[in-house]
Amino acid sequence: MSRIEATNDFVVKFANVNGSGSASANELFARAILRMGVPVSPRNIFPSNIQGLPTWYEVRVCEAGWLGRRGGVDLMVAMNPQTWEQDVAEIQPGGYLFYDSTKPLPQSAFRPDIHVIGMPATAICNATYDVPRERTLFKNILVLGALSELMGIAAEVIEKLFAEQYKGKERLLDSNVRALHAGREFARDHLSVQPFGLKVRRADAVGDRVFLEGNAATALGCVYGGASVCAWYPITPSSSVAEAFEKYAAKFRTDPDTGEKRYAIVQAEDEIASIGIITGAGWNGARAFTATSGPGVSLMTEFLGLAYFAEIPLVVIDVQRGGPSTGMPTRTQQADLLSSAYASHGDTQHVLLLPEDPRECFEFAATALDLAERLQTPVFLMSDLDIGMNQRLCQPLEWDDARRYDRGKLMTAEMLDAGREFARYKDVDGDGIPWRTLPGTHPIKGAYFTRGTTRNEYASYSERGDDYIRNVERLKRKFTTAALLAPQPLVRAAAQKTRVAALYFGSTAPAMDEALAALAGAGIHIDAMRLRAYPFPPSVADFIAAHDTVFVIEQNRDAQMRRLLVNELEIAPARLTPVLHFDGTPITARFITDAVTRHVHALATNPRSAA
Repeated sequence: MSRIEATNDFVVKFANVNGSGSASANELFARAILRMGVPVSPRNIFPSNIQGLPTWYEVRVCEAGWLGRRGGVDLMVAMNPQTWEQDVAEIQPGGYLFYDSTKPLPQSAFRPDIHVIGMPATAICNATYDVPRERTLFKNILVLGALSELMGIAAEVIEKLFAEQYKGKERLLDSNVRALHAGREFARDHLSVQPFGLKVRRADAVGDRVFLEGNAATALGCVYGGASVCAWYPITPSSSVAEAFEKYAAKFRTDPDTGEKRYAIVQAEDEIASIGIITGAGWNGARAFTATSGPGVSLMTEFLGLAYFAEIPLVVIDVQRGGPSTGMPTRTQQADLLSSAYASHGDTQHVLLLPEDPRECFEFAATALDLAERLQTPVFLMSDLDIGMNQRLCQPLEWDDARRYDRGKLMTAEMLDAGREFARYKDVDGDGIPWRTLPGTHPIKGAYFTRGTTRNEYASYSERGDDYIRNVERLKRKFTTAALLAPQPLVRAAAQKTRVAALYFGSTAPAMDEALAALAGAGIHIDAMRLRAYPFPPSVADFIAAHDTVFVIEQNRDAQMRRLLVNELEIAPARLTPVLHFDGTPITARFITDAVTRHVHALATNPRSAA
């Protein structure tokens, strides 16, 4: 039987039960490999209940630096009998199954083309620990110890991680170290007789990159970007944005002398209240945001329409998950594009920013706050669960201390006293963006009535058709301006001239990077453009026009990005070929490679069948 042999390039997946304490041990496994200088990309797949249901933790180990899901599992650590069959089925031929052998299993439970490693972890813990909770928790550490011995992960690296985690709690530190070494000793004494082909070797492939979650990076970007008001209602997977913002704001926005907090965080009674609070804050001149997910956006649409029509700046951070309705609360998708782009009734269009990783979450959060004020409109930061709740290697966050917030067209008291005309909804510069004042700007000048009903250029109530047309056409011009102000798409040209291209965005990027390399290695050369914002600048239409076949790769059922492209750029639908992944797990490089390869080969064989 073949045996997978790989050093610093494999996938390990842990199958556990939610609430068993496995998450901490699994993260230690990933961090230990990272500390040995080998890039890792972990993904936590967890249920939406508190405990008892299956949970998985998948770790991509890749010295070459690919950070997307690869597809397939080389080592399955199967500790959950409920999911045994599906877990065993995921293992690559020649791969490895590590399981708790306390209760013997029949030979029929194992596949003949994989290598089985049994460790009676429960029996060892029952014999060692008297407290039931300790038996459960230390079983995970015992398994971690055995795996570290088999794979060559240095014990001192894990011990250092323990020391950092349990600083000041020496009793917990000592007991975890003992459990770790008990697992390593068992592996040396009982498991070393079987060859194990997955190894970790020290490397220097991490560099200065940082390891953090997208939600934390987003929250820090809001702090650096000047946000002073956050209103939110808890919803998976966005809650940790507000929680992290509170932590960072307490550190950076608290007066060191007086202890005064220079920020406000409100946990509202629902999503409707949260968007209402930040609409009021934005109108009053504060930089304000809310964090939510798809169901929250659905509830916020009426206030979003008000903010769009009354031209009030605010930011919505949408950490997308599986939908519709409650959908899959703890799974990832890119399925809120249409609902966010056109949120509210009537003719509305909202700016969407599409970050690829935590670094761009940080950058785009600050950019969103600038754009919201510059454009006087709601701006969405479209993250998702894969970026938001998983730790990802990315370039260090950077901030220019000389940067100044873009407050947009704010008319001052001095400008009013100098005789400048103030017409709240008049386009005087040709970019669709009017001048505004903040409450209290001047004692007698520059005031206006903010309303959600139609008005003329001077904010006076009007139901005249020409006033309405003038206003909504100006809003359309403002949206055209937004296409040039938002982050521009990035193009990666193929090594050879080609008429085949791909458009992609957001968390699809890591898998796409690897897929492009694999396709090029197979002789399929593709020009690629990563979309970073909506509305689309003219360069997107030009890119599409320059190619015969254009794939649009996204993680939803209905090809929502493709629909936006067709609708906004008036592209013939047949020119855009969808590649869709929507089972709730992050898209894999293999999925993209297989889908594109099949289509390209079909196109070469029968052009009509591939159209």
